[in-house]
Amino acid sequence: MSTNDQHPDTGAPFDPNAQIHLGVFYPGIGAQTVWEDPKAPDQVATDTFVEVATKLERGLFDAFFLGDGQRVRENRGAILSTDIAGRPDAITQLAALASVTERIGLVATQNSTYSIPVELARRLASLDVLSDGRAGWNIVTTDNAWTGENFRRGGWLDHERRYERATQVVELAKQYWAGSDIDADTDLMKARVTPNVRSSSQGRPVLFQAGDSSGGRDLAARHADVVFSANNAYDAAVAYARDLRARTAAYGRAADAVKILPGVTVVLGDTEAEAEEKVRWLRTNAYNGVRAIAFLEHYWGKDLSNYDPEGPLPDIDPVEDELDPSRGTLAVDARTGKLDQIAQWRALSEEKGLSIRELVLEISPASRFHSGTPAALADRWADLVRHRVVDGFNINPYHLGDAIDDLVDKLVPALQERGVYRTEYTSTTLRGHLGLDEETASEREQAS
Repeated sequence: MSTNDQHPDTGAPFDPNAQIHLGVFYPGIGAQTVWEDPKAPDQVATDTFVEVATKLERGLFDAFFLGDGQRVRENRGAILSTDIAGRPDAITQLAALASVTERIGLVATQNSTYSIPVELARRLASLDVLSDGRAGWNIVTTDNAWTGENFRRGGWLDHERRYERATQVVELAKQYWAGSDIDADTDLMKARVTPNVRSSSQGRPVLFQAGDSSGGRDLAARHADVVFSANNAYDAAVAYARDLRARTAAYGRAADAVKILPGVTVVLGDTEAEAEEKVRWLRTNAYNGVRAIAFLEHYWGKDLSNYDPEGPLPDIDPVEDELDPSRGTLAVDARTGKLDQIAQWRALSEEKGLSIRELVLEISPASRFHSGTPAALADRWADLVRHRVVDGFNINPYHLGDAIDDLVDKLVPALQERGVYRTEYTSTTLRGHLGLDEETASEREQAS
């Protein structure tokens, strides 16, 4: 395929010189990380954060992402013991990591719904200055009243307005970073301030957007530099890229102005058989019996601890109340129609002869992986990037020891051999790593 040929699915021209962008997302909670494994490091220890970030910098990664949780997750009113609690605030943790790293980008997930806008913009600007232009903001929203109780606000924001609030917060932050006086007065936000943090060497923090709803896509198309997408399967990734590029162009930006980095879990083996065996191990440990029962308890609303996770689904009816948000993981549209959902699961379980644990694995996105040998995965990823299906990946490591080592020591060299990954850092800023255009004077003027 020549450089002028268009990919039949994406419509984008083939780019033989495309470079893959990689980040690692450290969520610290949930079934996606096998933190109970005896070989796994302490998930909340400072030394672990330092070790992971410095390893990734040795692997020339674009960025290290930290997730954020504003309330400990629960199950039937009690703390969910299978999830990790006690994570430091992301901006604070990344500010500490800025002192022990030199090049890797540092991206903080921060909620636009319950944060005080000016205070958030100032803290992100401070991280950007302290890291000398390596900061990023992963913008998230919530309408979760359970989380809002921590702020004495409860469910103050209707679901359909969460991205309206997010847009206003992002626009205020961009004004702040441009050094402009702010005088905002809307029903969702009031602020008056003169900025007092200077710009960094990259101008402002890089904006990442995590959300796949129509509102989320519009926010990304209008303001984001990078999208942290959930669409990592080929057909979904193609459809997402087409839609996002059309929306971005509609806002007067270049269609490809936003980098697309789907979230993935990577499982590598020296042979395909070894990779498959690791996947089996991960599937077993990601949703062990305790996690599988807790998952169903969330839907049944009852104590199911007497049921065998290797046995059939519970033979009792669930409570009729719809799902509460205390687990913190479900989209709003997944909190309704619970009884219909359970009926579908019963039918699927009977059709395939699935146990409780097997059913949870079947329906959980946390059990879907990009797996194979480093060479095979590098070939697939190089093809996706050169055909503009994606611009790279944001990797969710299933193990903060072995999985990180495999990425740095095995996958990175395979990508370098194919000419799709840097052999050294050529920039000192996160914006430079990602190949983003520098913020122009007109953009700064527009922000002000």
